[in-house]
Amino acid sequence: MTAPEDRTGRLVLAATPIGDVEDASPRLRRLLAEADVVAAEDTRRLRALAARMGVTIGGRVVSYHEHNEAARAGDLLDVVAGGGTVVVVTDAGMPSVSDPGFRVVAAAVEAGLTVTAAPGPSAVLTALALSGLPTDRFCFEGFPPRKPGERARSLGALAREPRTMVFFEAPHRLADTLAAMAEAFGGDRPAAVCRELTKTYEEVRRGPLAELVAWAAGEVRGEIAVVVAGAPGGTGASTADLVAEVLARVDAGERLKEAVGDLAETAGVPKRELYAAALTARAR
Repeated sequence: MTAPEDRTGRLVLAATPIGDVEDASPRLRRLLAEADVVAAEDTRRLRALAARMGVTIGGRVVSYHEHNEAARAGDLLDVVAGGGTVVVVTDAGMPSVSDPGFRVVAAAVEAGLTVTAAPGPSAVLTALALSGLPTDRFCFEGFPPRKPGERARSLGALAREPRTMVFFEAPHRLADTLAAMAEAFGGDRPAAVCRELTKTYEEVRRGPLAELVAWAAGEVRGEIAVVVAGAPGGTGASTADLVAEVLARVDAGERLKEAVGDLAETAGVPKRELYAAALTARAR
């Protein structure tokens, strides 16, 4: 429990192992033993993890997942405001990265409460590092939309993205998603599928998207991250191609001016001309 001489409340986002339990940090072990409250995405998985780590959770354990995070945030922040320590953990990796955590952090910041992190394993960074693709600039895109049309529009909006892209995907949707990526980015775009990272059957399959589509036609299991190279510089895209991409991004919810500005800069074309061409195409 929080020591009496240290009653400065804090919310701590604590990373948990994504596979190998030996990746658990000493700080995570101490936080689980000493926190007033541990908010877990799945309380049963947390207790199983603690048992494997040889740690006894010292405080109260509560569930904190996508279905109750908005409602439960207030209770957690009451503990912090009262001087207690609340530790937020998810099933694997860093809270708030495609997992619960964002809402309680935003509420804590709004309330002026202390928020910190106990960093550790990250599927995003591990996949990026193992992919063999450029790591100097990257973006995390989370899970692509499930519906084919929405997925195609979302990926189409990323066709000229120059940074390396990292996605998560469920194994039963992997083949369809890779096929949609090949359609949007081109079958020769370099990519990597990272499966079961840090676990017994870890596998990283690298190659052009077309090759990965053929590989994924077989049965693929486990937790998956897909890393895709960014668009090469100097694409030489035609105005028609750029206009089509602008409209795809607008359909996906982006503002027209923002889409035009981003694509014009990436492709090296005049922003005013691309904007006018996009307006003409929309009026047809």
